[in-house]
Formats: sequence, structure tokens, C-alpha cells
Amino acid sequence: MSNNQVHTDDGPEEKETPKKNGAILNIGIDLGTSRSAISASNGKKSWVESYVGWPKDFVARKLLGKPILFGDEALENRLSLNISRPLESGVIRDDSESSEAAVKELVGHLIQQAKANNGFKRTRAIVGVPSESFKANKMAIKRLVADFADEIMVVTEPFSVAYGLDALNNAMVIDIGAGTMDFCIMSGTIPAEEDQRTVFTAGDHIDRLLQTYLHERYPHADFTLNMVRRFKEAHSFVGDPEDEIRVEIPVDGKPTMHDITAEMRRACESILPGLVETMLELIAKFDPEFQKKVRNNIILAGGGSQIRGLREHVEKVLQEYGACHVRTVSDPLFGGADGALSLAVDMPPEYWETN
Repeated sequence: MSNNQVHTDDGPEEKETPKKNGAILNIGIDLGTSRSAISASNGKKSWVESYVGWPKDFVARKLLGKPILFGDEALENRLSLNISRPLESGVIRDDSESSEAAVKELVGHLIQQAKANNGFKRTRAIVGVPSESFKANKMAIKRLVADFADEIMVVTEPFSVAYGLDALNNAMVIDIGAGTMDFCIMSGTIPAEEDQRTVFTAGDHIDRLLQTYLHERYPHADFTLNMVRRFKEAHSFVGDPEDEIRVEIPVDGKPTMHDITAEMRRACESILPGLVETMLELIAKFDPEFQKKVRNNIILAGGGSQIRGLREHVEKVLQEYGACHVRTVSDPLFGGADGALSLAVDMPPEYWETN
């Protein structure tokens, strides 16, 4: 993927026009700790790394030529910026007002991409948040999105994924993001609080552990957490390695190859106990007549679903309890946003809250 600040996909043709839908643009947003994505009913899609940066001074502003930068562009110019990754564990960081300001700018940037060059007069937005942060995060998200959408709804991210896949009954979605792993078991209705769980050992947890393990093994190597994150995204796996993983890390300024296979496996497998325990707990509490059906309809979503060997590991664990089937979403980047869009299109008017 290119290093542009935002990545867009206009689609082959517009799926909805103002005339067809009363001048209403429906949008779905997956507001993620690491990446945020948007899907709109006019066929436009965008995603961006969840970073926002403001120039530090007038020299930086002259150099960059912009008052604010997003995503990869912000990371590439971070030495000239006051940079923020405003979402932590899937919720808005509470350390300063700048985090809320950054989230608002991020949402506005995405919605601007989706609304570009259209004649829609009203916008309806559904935003996905982690399962157990739903109550605490709901009002803050609504407040920040209010300037960009006329009607807003906040739902849990795994429910969005389930809705988009039409996995509405006897199914479980496990959405593995950067800040959280979110679980939702579907029983043919809007999921209740007891049908959902959040575990806070996810992608960022892997990054921090991998950084620690690499520092321990290679104390003279010079690398950042962002470099570690890129190593993980390119090489993550659980189980037996297919090949040795070697990456280039500078030592005293000299590019040097390092073997990180064992450290990568150890860091990635750290999320398995929480994943397995929570999955089995939710299944065990489900109606016993339908547990077999749920075991045969497990869906892994989010960026973490791409960890090599993860699907096979989950399936192997479930096989101890009987027949099972685990699958991975075809589009982990837009799965949540696409599901939220589908929900927005189908949502009856009485469910919406108008600003």
C-alpha cells in the first residue's frame, strides 16, 4: 500500500444518488486505534492511519504547507509535528483535550473524503467502537461526529462486522484490532451487553512485547516502536514458523540483519490465552442447543485476523469440543466500515438520533 496520507476507493460506479435516497448520504465508520476507515453509500471508501499532527512552529508550517496532517504523511513528518495517536484501546485518550480535537479532525477528514463532489443534503453516520467501551465512549463519539453528520448512531465494532456479513444468528465475530479484541455472539437480534466482551491484549500489546523481547536479545540495535509495528504487520505468525524471519535494523548507524523469528512467535502467541478463554466462555453461556452451530460459524475480523496460523489454531482448539469451522473476513480493513454502512442503509427511522 502506498504511503499517501489517505487511501481512497471510489468504486466502479456510484451506488446511490440523491434522487434515489432523498438526498441522504449513509456512511459507516470504523474508528480504530491504528487505522480508521469509512464506507459511503455513494461508493466512496477511504482509510487512514489513526495519526493526526500539527506543525510545531511557523518553520514547520512553511515546510509542510498544511495546517494539519494525517496518517502516513503525519508519521513521515513527525519530527516537524506535534503528533497524536488519539485513540487508545479503542477509546479516546483522556490525557488532554488535544486527543478529542485530534479525533474530531480525523473524523472530519474521513467524512470529507466520502462526501467529496456529491449533491447529498443530509448525512447519516454509524460509528463502530469496542464492545465494552460502548457506554463510556458513546457520548464522546456522538459529540465529535455531530458537526459532520445530521443523524448519528454508535454501535459495537464486532456487531458491525457481523451485520455486514449477514452473520446474524448462531455466529460469533472476533474482531482483533490494535487496541482491543472484541467478541460478539449473535442470536438473531441486536446483541445485548452479555453477548459481547472486550480483551485488551491485542495488536498494540504484541508490539510492546516484541519491542521488549528485541531489546533484550539485541541491546545494541536501534529501533522504534513504529518499526516494530511494521515488522509485525509483515511477519506475524503463531505456531511453527514457515521460514526464518530476518529484518534490517541499524546498529551504531550500520544496517544489520537480525533474526527475530522466536521473538515474533512469542509476542504473537501472547494474545492466544485471552482469545481462547473468552471465546469458550461466550459459547458455554450460549443456549446449549445452538452451541454446535456457533462453533461452526466463528469469524475472525480486524487486522489481527491476518496473523498467519491464527485461524488454524482457533479451529484446533474448538475441535476438542466437536465439529467446528473458523473463517477469516475477506477484507479486514473495511469489514467494520462496510458493515456499519449496511446497518445505516437498513436502519429504520425511529432508531436514529437527530442532532
